[in-house]
Amino acid sequence: MKLIYKLHLSFGILLVCVLVLTATFVYPLLMDTLINNQREELRSQGSAMMELVNSLPVQDLTPSQSAAAIVQPAQEINRSVDALLIEPNRNILFSTMTEAQTQTWLPLIEQHSSHNQQDLWENGQEKYIVETLTSNPQNLDPASAVTPATLVLSTPLSKVKSYQSELFTRMMFIMVIGGIIAFGLSLFITKRLVTPLEKLKLELKKVEKRQFDEVQLIQTGGEIGEVAQSVHHLAGELKQYHHAQRQFFQNASHELKTPLMTIQGYAEGIRDGIFTGDRADNGLDVISSECERLKGIVTEMILLAKLESEDGIFDQEEVSVEQLIDKTADRIRPLAINERVDIKVKYEVDNPRKLHIHGDSEKLLQAVLNIMSNAIRHASQAVDIEISEQDGQVQIDVIDDGQGIPDQLLPQLFQRFIKGKNGETGLGLAISRAIVERCEGTISAHNGEQGGAIFRMSFPSK
Repeated sequence: MKLIYKLHLSFGILLVCVLVLTATFVYPLLMDTLINNQREELRSQGSAMMELVNSLPVQDLTPSQSAAAIVQPAQEINRSVDALLIEPNRNILFSTMTEAQTQTWLPLIEQHSSHNQQDLWENGQEKYIVETLTSNPQNLDPASAVTPATLVLSTPLSKVKSYQSELFTRMMFIMVIGGIIAFGLSLFITKRLVTPLEKLKLELKKVEKRQFDEVQLIQTGGEIGEVAQSVHHLAGELKQYHHAQRQFFQNASHELKTPLMTIQGYAEGIRDGIFTGDRADNGLDVISSECERLKGIVTEMILLAKLESEDGIFDQEEVSVEQLIDKTADRIRPLAINERVDIKVKYEVDNPRKLHIHGDSEKLLQAVLNIMSNAIRHASQAVDIEISEQDGQVQIDVIDDGQGIPDQLLPQLFQRFIKGKNGETGLGLAISRAIVERCEGTISAHNGEQGGAIFRMSFPSK
């Protein structure tokens, strides 16, 4: 099932559950609330009537004169409520019910006189909400024979249930309408949410099929937008990687093919007797030289592959920048003397001994040696090494006074088998880049304003 249908189904089930739970808990709660409200209304109406009754003289509560005296307070009673005013001797002073109904209530009043006021009374097949109040006539003498009257107010429970059903129906109708509106909004929001994901899935299919040029950036916001940007960036990186891999195999095959053809040609010539004497000796020297060249290329290819894939070949430690530069200068000085290039080291910090970086000292030495040897081959007279520290970064700049780097070569300078003038295998700078990045650093190259090339290595200082 598609994600959008799952979301629709989940939200629909959630709405149904909310409606069912609401109906389950609200329906009885509504009944309790209505009963309590009805009791409050009965008590309020009864209190109003009893105030009128209590304001009458005592003699007005006698049976012979009660009818005219009680009619006026009885008119205050809500016609949906039944009222019965009686004396303890079951003498009926006033009733809103028929005589037959009144007679059925008299035994109930005696039966429930001592029961909980909150109980429901049953009269026949009907249940009633009942409230009873006792009068307190003015000027009542405790020694008088006149006793207080009792007011009984009742309303059928069926009427409350009808109110309950009506209110509950209206409430559920409103909730259903609200649920439908909410579900409609969820459909709209879900579509807005899932549509970018479906488009993103199509773009990932293009990545799977290596159609990197056809991958489009999905325009959307939030976390999905961030994922879309990451996918688009990933497609660009994979495109470059795929191109670099293809170019690597092309360059590798070319670099390996040339010495192999040379070796094969001289070996066949010596075998067939074409090269004899000094020419045969010279051919053997060429074969040996090309074998060494092949060995060097294969060794550097294996090293580069390990640097980019294996973790165990790095021994991470704190490396003194001063010692690293001193070792590099000592090892590269014979090449500099042979090329008649002067090497100068310049520290732009107060205490060079405090400069340390984190990495593998031997690998870092190899990386700086590769950069230095490249600079010496292209320098005219001098190569400067400048060491500085800025914003928690140790920078090592290798500057030569040569002709600089061709503009078309700069973007791919650190890729495999990319060789400039007088280049050897085309792997030295790629190896340096891999080492520097494995040591949490960065490497870049650009041409100086006064000419020459500048290689910059930056590392977090320790």
